[in-house]
Parts: sequence; C-alpha cells; structure tokens
Amino acid sequence: MSDTIFSKIIDRKIEADIVFEDDRCLAFRDVNPQAPMHVLVIPKKPIDMLAHADDSDASLLGHLMLVARQVAADEGYPDAFRLVVNNGETVGQTVFHLHLHVLGGRDFAWPPG
Repeated sequence: MSDTIFSKIIDRKIEADIVFEDDRCLAFRDVNPQAPMHVLVIPKKPIDMLAHADDSDASLLGHLMLVARQVAADEGYPDAFRLVVNNGETVGQTVFHLHLHVLGGRDFAWPPG
C-alpha cells in the first residue's frame, strides 16, 4: 500500500484532531464533516480496503467497530450513530486506507445516497 494521508497522520507527519488512539488504531475528526459528529477510525495496519482484509484481520476489524462505538459514546451519541465503510472508488472511497466513518448528530435518510 502506498503512503496515504492516513498513514501520514499515523506517523504524525500530518496533524489531525485525534480523539482516540491505542496500539491498533487511531480515531480523528474528519476535516470535511458530513454531520455534527464525523470521526474516522483507521487501523494502524495498512489495509487499503475492506475487500483486501483477510481472515487474520478479524480481530482488528472487530476492534475497529468497538472503538467506533466508544468514540460515538464519548462524543455524546451512544445510541444514535451511523457507521459507513466505502469499499472502492465507485462507491466513494477516496483514501485507500481502510476507515470507518462514525457519524451522528443529525437525521440520516435510508437508503443512503
């Protein structure tokens, strides 16, 4: 996987408003928020997209979900948030480093656009 803006955030080459970090992942506020709460949760392991994760990543992927839940609660949205994972350019993935969008604080339509 090539250097991405997210790998540069992990390496502290680019600043970000970090709200959570542990040995496996990092969470920070999106610079172009689509909701009052819009945080990205990213693994420190370089995985370009969900389709390229493998069975050995199962624990990490579950951890990302649990961190997303904790971030939403810490931000004041314990019971009302949306998680979004884009997988591929045609569905809106622009940074090819796996990331979960954690969104809350407004109403969301279904189906998503």
